[in-house]
Amino acid sequence: MKTLYIECQMGAAGDMLMAALYDLLDEAQKQEFLHRMNSLGLPGVTVAPETASTCGISGVHMKVAVNGEEEGAGHAHEHVHEHAHEHTHGHAHGHVHAAPGEIAGRIDALELPFEVKEHAHQVYDAIARAEAKAHGCPVGDVHFHEVGALDAVADVAGVCYAMHLLKPDRVLASPVHVGSGTVRCAHGVMPVPAPAAANLLEGVPFYGGSIRGELCTPTGAALLVHFAEAFGEMPVMRLKATGIGVGRKQFERPNCVRIFLGETEEDRRETAGQEDACGQSGAGGSIAELVCNIDDMTPEALAYAKEQLLRLGALDVYTVSGTMKKGRPGWELTVLCRPEETEKTARDILRETTTNGVRVRLCEKYFLTPGTRSVRTPYGEVRIKTAEGFGIRHEKPEYEDVASLARERQTPFRQIYEEALLQERQEKEADR
Repeated sequence: MKTLYIECQMGAAGDMLMAALYDLLDEAQKQEFLHRMNSLGLPGVTVAPETASTCGISGVHMKVAVNGEEEGAGHAHEHVHEHAHEHTHGHAHGHVHAAPGEIAGRIDALELPFEVKEHAHQVYDAIARAEAKAHGCPVGDVHFHEVGALDAVADVAGVCYAMHLLKPDRVLASPVHVGSGTVRCAHGVMPVPAPAAANLLEGVPFYGGSIRGELCTPTGAALLVHFAEAFGEMPVMRLKATGIGVGRKQFERPNCVRIFLGETEEDRRETAGQEDACGQSGAGGSIAELVCNIDDMTPEALAYAKEQLLRLGALDVYTVSGTMKKGRPGWELTVLCRPEETEKTARDILRETTTNGVRVRLCEKYFLTPGTRSVRTPYGEVRIKTAEGFGIRHEKPEYEDVASLARERQTPFRQIYEEALLQERQEKEADR
């Protein structure tokens, strides 16, 4: 399973994450990345990788310039958000303001695949919600400072596009070092982490440490929370490459984000695979099923709650429509999780939905061991998701890959889907 593990021993910022991901791309992908990023449609914005080092470690610094000038050089710790700062590692723009609607318009106009822009929208939506909570105001009243500036939009778009090119099956991250002390911002001196960053990191393990200053910016926090499905120790993996994104500021420790690309044997959220009588890998074990009835949430609100529950660690979330008390239409929400996370998941459901109670069942489960491989089609590369065990094998093209190529190539989804299956069959025949 293709896995990215993000090491956040010196926090995270948008440009550092983009640089580390860029470092993992192959040469053709790097050329494609730079071509796209330098033709986004953001006025005067250029993106260029530079070789950099920090405390003897060599990596990549991503220079994002507006009209030839890299914003924020020499201005560490400037506050660039309305209570969200960007960034210890490099941006500080004065006092440019942008409302959430303006940011959404900028993202919609980017010359990037639809899927990439959707991820960028979600990252900025998370920042807006964190800002609104910090200020105690509606999301629509939030006004961004430099997080809304052109180079910050490029940072977010660049991370989302690099993830799109790498196509990992899983993204994991370490606990996040946020720094300590205070940071000067548009509203005075704030503690580290500032309120917006702390709101974004709710539910995520983080720590302060002895280094004075802001290490994890709101943009970095939002990107980590959006892409990482879990935070903890690095899993056992066969390492293929390491990407290193270097920040501009110098500390007594290497100021960089490292991202490890490798293969993990299987999805560690499930019970480890076992060999069946036919010599095929399969698995069995226990799983917790949490169920509740909901009749007072809008479909949009419930869809958002489902997304949050998955982000917070649920293995699966789904709804079935039904009729509730007094003939009201509603949904039965089912959430699956590991047995040891039952109490946490129940709290997450109670927090993210309007239900007042959750039913829990401990179930036995048998499942096929997941895997993935990639095939090349005339339209581009497509991952094939596999599942096998007990003498059974299932395979299907990854929806997001097919959908992305269909949009880019203006080709029917079914045509690319069937071509991917054909290539998979031909490669299997060739391997025999």
